[in-house]
Amino acid sequence: MQLLTIDDNFCGLDMNAPLGVSEMVRGLPIFTEDGDRMTSVIAYVYKNHSLAFVGTKSGKMKKIRVDGPTNSALEYEIVQVVDTGPILRDMAFSVDHEHLYIMSEKQLTRVPVESCGQYKTCSACLGSGDPHCGWCVLHNTCTRKERCERSSEPRRFASEMKQCVRLTVHPNNISVSQYNVLLVLETYNVPELSAGVNCTFEDLSEMDGLVVGNQIQCISPAAKEVPQIIMENGDHHIVQLQLKSKETGMTFASTSFVFYNCSVHNSCLSCVESPYRCHWCKYRHVCTHDPRSCSFQEGRVKLPEDCPQLLQADKILVPVEVIKPITLKAKNLPQPQSGQRGYECILNIQGNEQRVPALRFNSSSVQCQNTSYSYEGMEINSLPVELTVVWNGNFNIDNPAQNKVHLYKCGAMRDSCGLCLKADPDFECGWCEGQNQCTLKHHCPIPENQWLELSGTKGKCTNPRITDIIPVTGPREGGTKVTIRGENLGLEFRDIASHVKVAGVECKPLVEGYIPAEQIVCEMGEAKPSQHAGFVEICVAECKPEFMARSSQLYYFMTLTLSDLKPKRGPVSGGTQVTITGTNLNAGSNVVVTFGRQPCLFYRRSTKHIVCNTTASDDGFDKVKVSVRVDKAKIHQELQFEYMEDPTILRIEPEWSIISGNTPIAVWGTHLDLIQNPQIRAKHGGKEHVNICEVQNATEMTCQAPALAVDPNHQPELTERPEEFGFILDNVQSLLILNKTNFTYYPNPVFEAFNPSGILELKPGTPIILKGKNLIPPVTGGNAKLNYTVLIGEKPCVVTVSDVQLLCESPNLIGRHKVMARVGGLEFSPGMVYISPDSPLSLPAIVSIAVAGGLLIIFIVAVLIAYKRKSRESDLTLKRLQMQMDNLESRVALECKEAFAELQTDIHELTSDLDGAGIPFLDYRTYTMRVLFPGIEDHPVLRDLEVPGYRQERVEKGLKLFAQLINNKVFLLSFIRTLESQRSFSMRDRGNVASLIMTVLQSKLEYATDVLKQLLADLIDKNLESKNHPKLLLRRTESVAEKMLTNWFTFLLYKFLKECAGEPLFSLFCAIKQQMEKGPIDSITGEARYSLSEDKLIRQQIDYKTLVLSCVNPDNVNSPEIPVKILNCDTITQVKEKILDAIFKNVPCSHRPKAADMDLEWRQTSGARMILQDEDITTKIENDWKRLNTLAHYQVPDGSVVALVSKQVTAYNAVNNSTVSRTSASKYENMIRYTGSPDSLRSRTPMITPDLESGVKMWHLVKNHEHGDQKEGDRGSKMVSEIYLTRLLATKGTLQKFVDDLFETIFSTAHRGSALPLAIKYMFDFLDEQADKHNIHDPHVRHTWKSNCLPLRFWVNMIKNPQFVFDIHKNSITDACLSVVAQTFMDSCSTSEHRLGKDSPSNKLLYAKDIPSYKNWVERYYSDIGKMPAISDQDMNAYLAEQSRMHMNEFNTMSALSEIYSYVGKYSEEILGALDQDDQAGKQKLAYKLEQVITLMSIDS
Repeated sequence: MQLLTIDDNFCGLDMNAPLGVSEMVRGLPIFTEDGDRMTSVIAYVYKNHSLAFVGTKSGKMKKIRVDGPTNSALEYEIVQVVDTGPILRDMAFSVDHEHLYIMSEKQLTRVPVESCGQYKTCSACLGSGDPHCGWCVLHNTCTRKERCERSSEPRRFASEMKQCVRLTVHPNNISVSQYNVLLVLETYNVPELSAGVNCTFEDLSEMDGLVVGNQIQCISPAAKEVPQIIMENGDHHIVQLQLKSKETGMTFASTSFVFYNCSVHNSCLSCVESPYRCHWCKYRHVCTHDPRSCSFQEGRVKLPEDCPQLLQADKILVPVEVIKPITLKAKNLPQPQSGQRGYECILNIQGNEQRVPALRFNSSSVQCQNTSYSYEGMEINSLPVELTVVWNGNFNIDNPAQNKVHLYKCGAMRDSCGLCLKADPDFECGWCEGQNQCTLKHHCPIPENQWLELSGTKGKCTNPRITDIIPVTGPREGGTKVTIRGENLGLEFRDIASHVKVAGVECKPLVEGYIPAEQIVCEMGEAKPSQHAGFVEICVAECKPEFMARSSQLYYFMTLTLSDLKPKRGPVSGGTQVTITGTNLNAGSNVVVTFGRQPCLFYRRSTKHIVCNTTASDDGFDKVKVSVRVDKAKIHQELQFEYMEDPTILRIEPEWSIISGNTPIAVWGTHLDLIQNPQIRAKHGGKEHVNICEVQNATEMTCQAPALAVDPNHQPELTERPEEFGFILDNVQSLLILNKTNFTYYPNPVFEAFNPSGILELKPGTPIILKGKNLIPPVTGGNAKLNYTVLIGEKPCVVTVSDVQLLCESPNLIGRHKVMARVGGLEFSPGMVYISPDSPLSLPAIVSIAVAGGLLIIFIVAVLIAYKRKSRESDLTLKRLQMQMDNLESRVALECKEAFAELQTDIHELTSDLDGAGIPFLDYRTYTMRVLFPGIEDHPVLRDLEVPGYRQERVEKGLKLFAQLINNKVFLLSFIRTLESQRSFSMRDRGNVASLIMTVLQSKLEYATDVLKQLLADLIDKNLESKNHPKLLLRRTESVAEKMLTNWFTFLLYKFLKECAGEPLFSLFCAIKQQMEKGPIDSITGEARYSLSEDKLIRQQIDYKTLVLSCVNPDNVNSPEIPVKILNCDTITQVKEKILDAIFKNVPCSHRPKAADMDLEWRQTSGARMILQDEDITTKIENDWKRLNTLAHYQVPDGSVVALVSKQVTAYNAVNNSTVSRTSASKYENMIRYTGSPDSLRSRTPMITPDLESGVKMWHLVKNHEHGDQKEGDRGSKMVSEIYLTRLLATKGTLQKFVDDLFETIFSTAHRGSALPLAIKYMFDFLDEQADKHNIHDPHVRHTWKSNCLPLRFWVNMIKNPQFVFDIHKNSITDACLSVVAQTFMDSCSTSEHRLGKDSPSNKLLYAKDIPSYKNWVERYYSDIGKMPAISDQDMNAYLAEQSRMHMNEFNTMSALSEIYSYVGKYSEEILGALDQDDQAGKQKLAYKLEQVITLMSIDS
């Protein structure tokens, strides 16, 4: 090489010479990527491995080993680094080369160089190809070598696949009845285990392993740990036997270990053929792993050939209703031992099991005794039946050959003599001429001369009959194959071989088409010109009258002609569908069309057309003659078809589409117009898609691109190439796959919705922007355009496209319109646009605005002058207001902060306090009484009947007679209807009668249900007749039926309440009570700081502190004192109640002492004891308001000791008469009791009546506003009361879980394994039946009926009154909250929408967000019930009978009857009149029977 000197001539020299060498340095590509373009690369060397990290256009990072195992690069991992967009060029390693910093447009990401931890097994780790990764054996993790503890010691770190740990175990299976077996494990590639090792059988057991060299000894699990193997899982259970290092506590090796269970095999063959060591005990009929457990030596079976089994038998034929034994060959049949039963055969005939005694002749033969068998129906002539041989009741003998018994009926499906004699000769069936049916010989009355059989001398059927011939026309030249169908058409071919004539022409029968007795196929000879039509005639065997038949149809000879064909040319490769026209072209049986020497494949024909598909021509391009042959007739007509050159494809444009296809493609080629329906195809991933093309002329066509078969859920972000791409042009094979095209598919465009609400608001003329990605395919050359159509409503708009958005000039529209974007085969709606109108102004409007503007300016000037004067005065006022506002604002903020803090208070506090002492359910009788007769403590139906002795016998006799009448449906219905029609029969009476009737019928619930259904059906009819809205049905309790329905559910849902719904209801009650008592409760008005009810919310700031008092245990003075949480603002009665709740929290309410009977004694540190009371001489009175004593009033400090003692009157506390009179005290006590009862809710706030003598009014926390003597100043210091409504939200949030739990339990069909009560399904189905009967298909009406029937009639009652179910006391604030929950419950069951506004009741606002989801629960619940299988009346009656039996003697029936009878006494004339008018009652003499009852019951008799 020559050196260049840099001198004056240097500039301008030609420098294109190699730099210092004569050989070019050539790059060798070791990794190429077509789909996801590379955008950045960085590399480093790790332990002699060159690693490259490549960023791509789609935001991925590829990790590539440049020195891959096959001398090329190995891409061993791909990581998605950024969600959208490419990775930028600059990448950098961290200082320690453990991380890589990667940038995209919007983020900087730190990515670890290796992620070995993702590989969970040694083989996955070492097979990943990542040179950083190796297997850290005892830690059982994939990691870098330097991160593996003691990795330099032998076999602790595996870096090659062959170093992975392997494990074998001997034995590798044991029986489930073997325990503590020694197992020896051979290990390979395991480091030294001096720290010890544990053997674990999955989660069954774990024990120490003993290490001996490279063996480890383990013991199999003990008896109680061995898995239960049930037959469903086969006869074995595979567990992983794992080795766990004591050094690291990690499992480092595992292998499969099998527990097998021989005893699941219940047949000998399956037992001994099991792959495990199973033996069969022949005499005990059990499979065992221990042959010693068989009772006899000779009873042990190990080989299949020694099993007792039936041998392969010839076909066992048994005619129906014929008594016959069945003999079976067998081997090794056991002889039953003493005490064992003998053999039986079991035949399973159409699902019915028939057992027949059997006889064991010896070990190789058994016979089912003489019996007859039968099966249903005449559509089966031979029925294969499963046969099982058993001994000793249920010991099966194996039947490996699956021998079946074939029961048969000669007469089934053999209605003619021919079909009968054609049957299998083994059946021994014959034709009985006297009865005209197929029978066995001995079933035919005179078999000698009436019974035909195949082998007999007279084995021929008479009276052949022809039912059908096909075809009925053919050419004269013959050759037509005529199919003749009928009865008795001979039994052998020779019977009919020579006697068939069609229209007088010989027709030669063909053996291959003959079906004995049923069908003859014959080939026609040539007809004479004089023959035109005729019948088909045959003789069977001989031409005597009884063996001859003639068809009813005629056969015609036709002349066939051709006139034209279309199209007249097609490609030389064939595939053209040609239609040839002419006359009579459907005659004959076989058509052959040829084009020159090539067949045209027959497709279909009619009278005037033959359609066929051309095949490829061997003679190249040419005009060829078309010939048509029908059978032996050649039709003479000069028709020609031209074979043309195949079409070619020269180019297609564009050579791309999107995954969904349907973009236009222009195709240029030659001879394209020859093709009838051209198609374009693309194949990908083994799936093919085609689309249509439309030919424009011989050289051009347009196609719609086919879609690419890609999983719609995993649309790729990359470009795809189809495996095959081409055209389906008739039969042209060369264009199915185009080799010279690079057709490419790009990702589908994706649009974003406008915004979460899906509505975009715009002014007219503003363009609409649709955002998305892949809107312009990234085609090389870059001029790709997709054809977007954007519709605003119905109108299209002009579209401008960029890669990430579409700009659409909005058409001249206003209002709300749906936006729809279409491209290719895709449609997407990003939402709606709302274009608000601009109002244009007219000239008069402009003038008037100008005038108004002028006047306004003058006015403003005047105002400014006045304002200047006024502003000085207002400045001062403003400052004053500002201070007040700031003050108020800070207090509001504080209040809201408190509310929020309370909302966050952990609900856990409530749940943990719900004690596990069980729920105090009331017994069935108390519960039903509280629902049926609310508020009546000691109802007569619980007591014995009280009658003076002299009348007792008569009254009892009368009531027994009356009971019979009540149990008569006609009387009971008439009685109820008559009562309901009386004006004086009040609502309360209706409820009372319904409850009394249900108590009487408690022991006859089936009858009660029947009556109830009848009454409800009547009520529905009446409701629909009176033109009431159907939704009002069952809304109010206005009839006996409605109250009876409530009572019916009350009886039948008690079990469901106890087992399922009671728990969440009780939890909700306790949670509400607890939460209310956390804050102050006004003992007079019932208002509380925490509430769900707006009416019961204290709306002012109450300062209070929580105290913990230690209460002496009244039952045991020496036991530790009980801490009780109390508020210092509580009245003494409230304190007593809280203490009683704490001490007796596990005692039902009715068993606790009452607060009124106890005194609260404060034991002070000085040793003094003081009785605290709500009112005493220390009570404060000011301005006629007397405040109840609280703990704060007595200044009781935190931690004080108190005790509850029985009531006593001390001098110190005696009420000073001059201050408060006795009357006022007693009145006050009444008032307290009044506020405590649930009924106090009915008047929202109890009226505080001033004491008449002194005019003193009581108060506790808030003075009642109705007494207008609150000073204005006071009112001003009160904060805005609405702010306190946040407390409702706080309380609601705290109680939310309990409300949800209750609603979820009630509205789920199977809750925690408890099934839906039958009563609910039954009643809902009844309502649906009624709706169907009355043609009510409105789902809202059906929904409302169900809601009124169950939630409104039953659940709401339980939610509002938990004291009906539990032994508890409910105070007024809890009652108010439960009412809100019950109202929410009803709203959830309603179908009507409640429009919320600022005037809506607070409880509706409070649960507004929850009600829609509760409504969904209800709808799902109703639909789930609807989908359940209907309950049969039989099942329901069984269930009702069971319920009646369980609660047979809960009520005194005589007393209840006596109560019901009082209504008979009151309306006896009307009832007797109604019975007289009723026909059925007349037949049964019910009026007379009632008169007897009245006579017996009357006092004066």
